[in-house]
Amino acid sequence: MFGLLFFVLMAHSANGDVSYSFPEEMKRGSVIGNIAKDLGLDVKKLSSRKARIDTDNNRIQYCEINLNTGELTVAERIDREEICENKASCVIKQELVLENPLELHNFILNIEDINDNSPQFKKTVNKFETSESAVKGSRYLLDEAHDADIGMNSVQSYTLQNNEHFLLNVLTRSNGRKHGELVLNKELDREQQKEVTLILTAVDGGTPPRSGTVAIHVTVLDANDNAPVFSQAVYKVSLPENSPVDTVVVTVSATDADEGQNGEVTYEFSHLSQKVMQLFVIDSVSGVIKLTGPVDYEKEKTIELPIQAKDGQGLSSYSTVLIDIIDINDNAPMVILKSLNSPVPESALPGTEVGIINVQDRDSENNGQVRCSIQQNVPFKLVPSIKNYYSLVTTGELDRELLSEYNITITATDEGSPPLSSTKNIHLTVADVNDNPPVFQQQNYRAHVQENNKAGSSICSVSATDPDWRQNGTVVYSLLSSDVNGAPVSSFLSINGDTGVIHAVRSFDYEQIKSFKVLVLARDNGSPPLSSNVTVSVFISDENDNSPQILYPSPEGNSFMTEMVPKAAQARSLVSKVIAVDADSGQNAWLSYHIIKATDPGLFTIGVHSGEIRTQRDISESDSMKQNLIVSVRDNGQPSLSATCALYLLVSDNLAEVPELKDMSHDESSSKLTFYLIIALVSVSTFFLTFIIIILAVRFCRRRKPRLLFDGAVAIPSAYLPPNYAEVEGAGTLRSAYNYDAYLTTGSRTSDFKFVRSYNDGTLTADLTLRKTQSSVDDLEGLDAEINDSFQQKPPSADWRFTQNQRPGPSGAAATPEVAVGTGPWPNPPTEAEQLQALMAAANEVSEATNFLAPGTMDLSTRYGPQFTLQHVPDYRQNVYIPGSTATLTSNQQQPQQALPPPQASAAIAVAQPEPPKAAQTPASKKKATKKEKK
Repeated sequence: MFGLLFFVLMAHSANGDVSYSFPEEMKRGSVIGNIAKDLGLDVKKLSSRKARIDTDNNRIQYCEINLNTGELTVAERIDREEICENKASCVIKQELVLENPLELHNFILNIEDINDNSPQFKKTVNKFETSESAVKGSRYLLDEAHDADIGMNSVQSYTLQNNEHFLLNVLTRSNGRKHGELVLNKELDREQQKEVTLILTAVDGGTPPRSGTVAIHVTVLDANDNAPVFSQAVYKVSLPENSPVDTVVVTVSATDADEGQNGEVTYEFSHLSQKVMQLFVIDSVSGVIKLTGPVDYEKEKTIELPIQAKDGQGLSSYSTVLIDIIDINDNAPMVILKSLNSPVPESALPGTEVGIINVQDRDSENNGQVRCSIQQNVPFKLVPSIKNYYSLVTTGELDRELLSEYNITITATDEGSPPLSSTKNIHLTVADVNDNPPVFQQQNYRAHVQENNKAGSSICSVSATDPDWRQNGTVVYSLLSSDVNGAPVSSFLSINGDTGVIHAVRSFDYEQIKSFKVLVLARDNGSPPLSSNVTVSVFISDENDNSPQILYPSPEGNSFMTEMVPKAAQARSLVSKVIAVDADSGQNAWLSYHIIKATDPGLFTIGVHSGEIRTQRDISESDSMKQNLIVSVRDNGQPSLSATCALYLLVSDNLAEVPELKDMSHDESSSKLTFYLIIALVSVSTFFLTFIIIILAVRFCRRRKPRLLFDGAVAIPSAYLPPNYAEVEGAGTLRSAYNYDAYLTTGSRTSDFKFVRSYNDGTLTADLTLRKTQSSVDDLEGLDAEINDSFQQKPPSADWRFTQNQRPGPSGAAATPEVAVGTGPWPNPPTEAEQLQALMAAANEVSEATNFLAPGTMDLSTRYGPQFTLQHVPDYRQNVYIPGSTATLTSNQQQPQQALPPPQASAAIAVAQPEPPKAAQTPASKKKATKKEKK
């Protein structure tokens, strides 16, 4: 039956609201209408825009929206009589709210009445008395039947059971209600019938119609022909809401013209709802209406009270009391949080909407006007939106690292008197954004590591902090890829990615590398990640892990060197010199020389720092011809390391005076001495003849053009020195970049001993292959012009002037050849002792080849000396000495140069042991062989 009655009427009002009309008592889930279609909304966006039906807090939500179809459906039972009681129009106002952007649509639900209530009488039995004297046509008012429905569904007609005395007359009041009255159609006869029982039926106009009945008992009495009459047909009063109980609302009054019992009037309410009956009470005698419960303007604005006045004989009349409820400011505003986007990213721009606030006040007029505010110390503000909605937006940039959460207090105040207010606290958190790179605690780090450290040991740690949260603030450390001395940095160091502790991957060698720098990268785990880097400087500290290296005399046992000391050598004459170096640096490379054993302890002394061996006194005839010295070279490290060598000295002016020379050599070398002497004699003779030819050619060329070469210049190539014996950053003694050649002219010993260019460009390489460069020729051409000035001593270059601290002798800080160069051990042939022997032999042979010219002085010229200044550069002029002479080749301008003894008094003999390693011949070795043959 309801399905036949179901219909929906949708219409648009003048102000744009949507209205839906539908009957009451529809089942839950029944479709009211498609509001999305009616409002022109996109159904697909209803869910994302959080579409919902909004009502006041204490209102029941009777309908809801289907987000998939946009249809309005019944959510709760709708009883028009309960909602609107007997009002002619039952209207429910609802709001549709959508977000992003915020929209508000009002729509109206018109609840239509259905005939679901039957007419009801106040009493099941209606009793009244009538006088038997009543004349035909007398009228008796009957109780009105009440039907909760309205319109056609309310009471439309009354029917009376057929009887012989009374007829029914239906009357309609001004408000449209109908009631019945009995009309006496036939006079009563009390003697025949004392009571008359009638059945009155009330019928509504519904389909199908509903009805209600009441029994009427008429008692026949004597005459009572006047009904009570009210002083006013309608009583209108005003009542403030929240008035106290027992407040007198109004007093009604009615009079009856009858006398006695027929004139006594009583008052009572006609039909009232249960809710209204709980609010008011009427005094049946006085007609005073009092308040028995609280009245609320927000629930009911007007209340209608039907009043009935009845006399003692049952005649009655009706009046109405209309009560207007006056609003007072008894409701504080309510702040309702409709939507909140929390947490808010700290990168949110100013003006970003983070929440929607709805402010409501159930009062009316000024009592319901609300002002909304927010505290001043937060970067947020309220922006008024539609109707009573506000948007909570940001006013500035957020920084989670400064403040990660906000407690926002919103205050709403109405304009009542006195005003009422309420507050709402909103807790808002700020979401972290990776906007901070890691920051190191120091701008740079320094790490000091002792060389020969253990691989895997930690050397230092770095630390960086990131104020961001969780993974955005988690720091991971790594080494930036780079090269250190041509090797990847990962082969030197490693870093713990979590702790920042840096470990050494290998054991460091100070002689290879002294310091290096690496870049450490600190990166967070954000998206995208942020990073920063810092420089870590690693400094290697030297350890005394290298013993002194003796260059001359050779410490090896396969050969030994013998020095000739003239018998006429005076005290303080330079006899020999021990040359040593140390690969360490600093005080670990400061060397000292000591004679630990000697044939005659009082005859010779050695310079503690220079290594020069000199005579302490004049040599006498009683001194032994053979003098053996054992020299110890110690460094200044802790603990000190040392090396020893042996020197063999012959006190003699001529080799002929030494018949037992062979005894000084090892026993096993005597078998091959003759063979070596023959080879040396042939070599020297060949060299001598070649040398004479060259001298003649040079002298012939001088007559035609300027000389280009020294007469009979003999070159001692740098390959005889330890190859590339160098150190890092110039703190040592022998550098591969400054190996020198010595040239001696044929102008006897009066010529200068000159230092010229380095052989690093290559006159003779390590493989003993002669290479000629243009620079070598240019140097030789420039020497010819200086020969004429050779008899005048040249002042040494100022670049060779070192203090004693700067010139610690031949020692210095340099890496060993194997470490510094990486080319393996030094070449075996020739030994260092043989190199110096060759130098001395060449000088003597040149002197003898010129028919022993008059002796002169030999000066050191530093004209071609190297132009550089280093703190520990070796003084090569100290490394050149003339046996048996008091002359020392030095750079000190204050020290005079002493004359050399006669050339035949100076000689150097190299006696090799059996099966020595063979070396390529050089001009110096050829001269040694020649001299041996002559001897």
